[in-house]
Amino acid sequence: MPTEVKVGVFYFLKNILCIIGEAFIVALPSLPVTEIHPSKRKSVMETEQAKTLEALKIAVQMEIDGKEYYLEASQKSSNELGKKLLASLAAEEDIHRQKFEEIYDALRNKRAWPVTDFQPDGGKRLRTIFAKVTEEIGSNVKAPATELDAIQTAMNMENKTYDFYQSQGEDATYDAERDFYETLAAEEREHHQVLLDYYEYLKDPAAWFVSKEHPSLDGG
Repeated sequence: MPTEVKVGVFYFLKNILCIIGEAFIVALPSLPVTEIHPSKRKSVMETEQAKTLEALKIAVQMEIDGKEYYLEASQKSSNELGKKLLASLAAEEDIHRQKFEEIYDALRNKRAWPVTDFQPDGGKRLRTIFAKVTEEIGSNVKAPATELDAIQTAMNMENKTYDFYQSQGEDATYDAERDFYETLAAEEREHHQVLLDYYEYLKDPAAWFVSKEHPSLDGG
């Protein structure tokens, strides 16, 4: 077949295909624009709110459990530092519980996360108690294994609470919600650090004092 004929056939077929394609497009029904029905939007919002409220209820229970644990540990402690430090931790957990309950009530009624007036001291009060009492009793302290175990349990509890608050902060819907959870997570981390300090002090008071007086000797 001559080249000219091949070219002609090619363009003929191309034009036929274009005509068929345009006809097919015209014949297609116009697709409606999908809109979210108000009832569905409301349902999504209610689902998000339900998840947020459920997380708050979990947080409240964690703080209640923490308070009760610290109060019991304080009563059982064999030394003055343990009694005062653990009682103070119980009081801070109760403050957290109160804040969570305030937020829960506000969110349930207004459907928005409220701005909270919560400004923890970054562990200053706990550190003050720690420094004052250790200065008073020095290295003259002995703790039974049961108390050391109790402190380890408390540290694990603080780690779990920290992880939960971190997770909630990352998934937060509101800026105020994220800020609150991040603040709480930082405070729980400080609780863990104070407990770790207390644990090391109970294990070996003399070595603990050396490490605090000469930090460069700690860990070589």
